[in-house]
Amino acid sequence: MDEAATLLAAAGRLRSLAVRSTAGDWRVGGLLASRPEVVAHAPDGGTEHVAEARTRSAAWIAALSPAVAEPLAAWLAASAAAGTPDPAAVALARVLLGRLPAERPTP
Repeated sequence: MDEAATLLAAAGRLRSLAVRSTAGDWRVGGLLASRPEVVAHAPDGGTEHVAEARTRSAAWIAALSPAVAEPLAAWLAASAAAGTPDPAAVALARVLLGRLPAERPTP
C-alpha cells in the first residue's frame, strides 16, 4: 500500500469508528464506583454515559473522543493529497491501521 493509500485508509477507519461511537465531546466528570466516569456531551446539551474507565485512562479516553476524529482524518487526507505526504502523518496512519477495526460491510 503506498503512503497516500495508507493515509486515506486510516482516515476512513477513523471516520467509520467515530460514527459508530457515542457522539459528542467526551469529558471526565463525576465518579462511578470510585472510578472517573466518561460522559459524552452532545451539541444540544444532552449527555450520555460512555464507559467506566480506570483513573489513569480516563483523560486519555476523553482526549481522543470522536470529536477528534474528523480533524485528525482531515489532516491525514490532506497529507495524502499533498503529493509528498508528511512522514508523521504516514507513521500515525500506520499505527491507526494496526489498531482501528476494518470497515464492516453494510447489510
